[in-house]
Amino acid sequence: MPNTRRTDGVLLALAVVWGSSYLTAKTATDALPVLIVLFLRYAIGALVCLVALRGFGSLTRDEKRYGSLLGLTQAAVLVLETYGVAHTSAGNAGLIISLTLVLTPVLDRGRLPGRFFLAVGVCVVGVGLLVSGNGLRAPGAGDLLMLAAAVVRAGHVVLVGRVTAGRAVRPFPLTAVQTAVGAVLFLVPAAPGLPALARTGAVTWAELVYLALCCGLLAFLAQTWAVQRTSATRASLLLGTEPVWALLVGVGLGGERLTALAVLGAALIVSGTYWGQSVERAHRADSPEAVRDTALRHADTGLPQAR
Repeated sequence: MPNTRRTDGVLLALAVVWGSSYLTAKTATDALPVLIVLFLRYAIGALVCLVALRGFGSLTRDEKRYGSLLGLTQAAVLVLETYGVAHTSAGNAGLIISLTLVLTPVLDRGRLPGRFFLAVGVCVVGVGLLVSGNGLRAPGAGDLLMLAAAVVRAGHVVLVGRVTAGRAVRPFPLTAVQTAVGAVLFLVPAAPGLPALARTGAVTWAELVYLALCCGLLAFLAQTWAVQRTSATRASLLLGTEPVWALLVGVGLGGERLTALAVLGAALIVSGTYWGQSVERAHRADSPEAVRDTALRHADTGLPQAR
């Protein structure tokens, strides 16, 4: 029980950290151009990785190859997210990006029960209400960028699963390569604005370090540690609270305001996301592959198979 509580606590803390990243990124982009924020977020992480990698030995060919590929898709996600949060509220950004949880199974599995798409529909209605303000209106540029980020992030998650399946790639070296690729990509476009860093205050630097390390490298390592000690279902439920924390941080610390329609939209997004996750998990458990794997495990252990 103590170990379970500790693991749950780490996952919940991780959800809070990721939820807070949207307000942090929004505040940082108020002080610095988006491209500089992106470059420094990667560069700080890359420097830490460079030091830490000494204990991992040489990078394998797969870690270099697939880390570079994933670095490109991850950079695309962060470009859309950072520009998006710069033009919408932190609460909206955290809630809209949570659609990744229901978009990922669509891109990964294709065929899903009709109930899953009803859950997606609930999320879409929720997004419409969330961005409506005091009345129904078209989504703003920031909201549309966050929607695009959710789609690209879902594709990135699927790609991670595809390229790492059956390959001996280590999580930290793979992350280190992705981080280095991002730093290189954003160096040239950010270079003209780098002299402005001489006038950057301590608070903004603290925000950049927080984004790079707490919301990046340390969060990834904490996630890996926790998921190895609990079920994927339990982990996804706790990490799925990220949009709730994004909303609470935006309202509580960022002074953002929500209308009644926006509150209803937020509730529909969270509810639809959890419903979609539960439908997808049940469908996956009943798939022929899962039934076959269960039968093989029972056969290996000599346990009777359930009917």
